[in-house]
Amino acid sequence: MTIRLAVFDCDGTLVDGQAAVCNAMRAAFDTVGLPAPPNPAIRRIVGLSLPVAIRHLAPDALAEQHTHLVEAYRAAFFEARSSGQLAEPLYDGIRELLGDLHASGWVLGVATGKSDRGLKGCLATHGLLDLFSTLQTADRHPSKPHPSMLEQAMADAFAAPADTAMIGDTAYDIEMARAVGARAIGVAWGYHEVQELMDAGAEAVAADAAELRELLR
Repeated sequence: MTIRLAVFDCDGTLVDGQAAVCNAMRAAFDTVGLPAPPNPAIRRIVGLSLPVAIRHLAPDALAEQHTHLVEAYRAAFFEARSSGQLAEPLYDGIRELLGDLHASGWVLGVATGKSDRGLKGCLATHGLLDLFSTLQTADRHPSKPHPSMLEQAMADAFAAPADTAMIGDTAYDIEMARAVGARAIGVAWGYHEVQELMDAGAEAVAADAAELRELLR
């Protein structure tokens, strides 16, 4: 039996987490006493593992400052979630899309730069956690575009690369998919431009959830 696996990025693909990420990153830089990067620069690193993202945003900072920024970001994000101030809304049509795919026999997974705690908290908040069979995060893998997350998701699902689709909003997702021979499908509602996704090798970029469902038929 052919196993069809759809692996989704989280921030910028399933949920719009840009406000949460930008707020936590600005708070982290303030805590460490460094000037915070502008929001467009912060959005560019969404999808990367946190230590890698920090190095991109503060290339001239000391290693000790990088460590403190990582810790401060995690603390700020946790505080926002604990206080009920964290906003990570689902994009339009995503809940229905996931339910449709699950009901039609697709195995669903996530590959994200979030932590285990952050991803499970996000999915649980939206009542979607039980739909996913494999969750791959930055806690156990190198940062995208390294293929480790997608390789493990395929191993968990016993899915072949040709029967696997990686869906994401950044060039990192597309490059990861191409590295393992999986389908690389971009979404236009996230943080990288459509042309960037196509240049990275996306077979197509969906304009909305309905178009994404058609691409997966």
